[in-house]
Amino acid sequence: MSKKSLSEIFELEEKTPKTTNSQTDYKIFEDKTLLDNLRNKIIQNIIDNEIPSNKYLTSYINDEIDKALVGYDLTNLERNHIFNLIENEINGYGPITELLEDKNITEIMVNAPDQIYIELDGKVIKDDTISFINNEHIIRTIQRMIQPLGRTIDLANPMVDSRLKDGSRINAVIPPLSLNGPVLTIRKFKENLNTIDDLIRNGTLTPYMARFLEAAVIGKLNILVCGGTGSGKTTILNVLSSFIPNDERIITIEDAAELRLKQEHVITLETRNMNYEKEGEVTVRDLVRNSLRMRPDRIIVGEVRGKESFDMLQAMNTGHDGSLSTLHANGPIDALNRLETMVLMAGIQIPVNALREYIEKAIDIVVNIERLSDGKRKITSICEVIGMKDGEIKLKEIFAFKQIGLTKSKEVNGSFILYKYIPKVYNKIKSKGIDSIDDIFNFEK
Repeated sequence: MSKKSLSEIFELEEKTPKTTNSQTDYKIFEDKTLLDNLRNKIIQNIIDNEIPSNKYLTSYINDEIDKALVGYDLTNLERNHIFNLIENEINGYGPITELLEDKNITEIMVNAPDQIYIELDGKVIKDDTISFINNEHIIRTIQRMIQPLGRTIDLANPMVDSRLKDGSRINAVIPPLSLNGPVLTIRKFKENLNTIDDLIRNGTLTPYMARFLEAAVIGKLNILVCGGTGSGKTTILNVLSSFIPNDERIITIEDAAELRLKQEHVITLETRNMNYEKEGEVTVRDLVRNSLRMRPDRIIVGEVRGKESFDMLQAMNTGHDGSLSTLHANGPIDALNRLETMVLMAGIQIPVNALREYIEKAIDIVVNIERLSDGKRKITSICEVIGMKDGEIKLKEIFAFKQIGLTKSKEVNGSFILYKYIPKVYNKIKSKGIDSIDDIFNFEK
């Protein structure tokens, strides 16, 4: 029998060879069933047979590809594509391996085998250059990602939150919860936004705002960072945490550990899901309570979502100054309202007025960050809690970003504002012997 090339089998037109990334997965392999069989056959052979000690993995993969494709002539493009797919299956995370390695991509969303979306420069676009074979292929990839952390996903546990080694957050939902098949969402840890200088260069805030936030952290003010989904709350929290002096004992509490603190004395705590016997769950609230017995100088809660809100407020009001946390909200006022609602939903028997006074005494600063219509993220408000009036918590803005419209290229047009107002927290910061922001609030001419 005469040998056929893959181009003839798939009835593809011969083209001048291009790089693999320039053509979509479907253009190279229209017969997904055959591709699935090839992948499975090659990978199964590698699993079943031990790699000879005198062979490199690269040459061994090439040998297995040769065995699986006996009878077919491959062009360089076809062979390189097959090799890359198999290597990514073995050493990486399948088709999305290269997306995970791309530092410009901030989010990866897999909705279906051929529906993969990415966030690039704050904009969500569909990536047609790659695809999974089928739903089972997506589930296998999810299992490989979460297995190192002891997480599982199956019919008994069809939803999971986990992370990668670099701190990137993984969320996966499979049937029966997801009616469209397995859905995978990865929010990547962005290494180029590690410092406050990176945020300044990126236009997220001004040097004045950066210096004020640094002084607020060093001065042990309790800070709440709020914003919508994907606005950059965790990035801001990570940068704020970097201002904590190196001689303090820091305890971080998260569902999936994302914070990357550089200080020496850092204890990282992470929640645990229930096992198959519906036992062993450890919640954020459990960890917050336990952290109070660990002699912390600082408590950082990755995100407040429920009952732990009251325990966090208690910590702030009982000598654990300098605590930091994030919260989903549309603005500073909404953040405090949500905090109040979460405490009440936790079943805490406390009058509303007393609860609001408790919050007012606990929180010093509220920082709001937004992802604007052009995809850029900016700190749009830094407020201080100034007290109670008519039973309501009152906030006063210190810094703000005011949008006045859009440019011709659809970019947000606006400017940062420093209000001519000396905040009350300035005196708190001064009382700690910090004078690095005196020039910011010197409004005398």
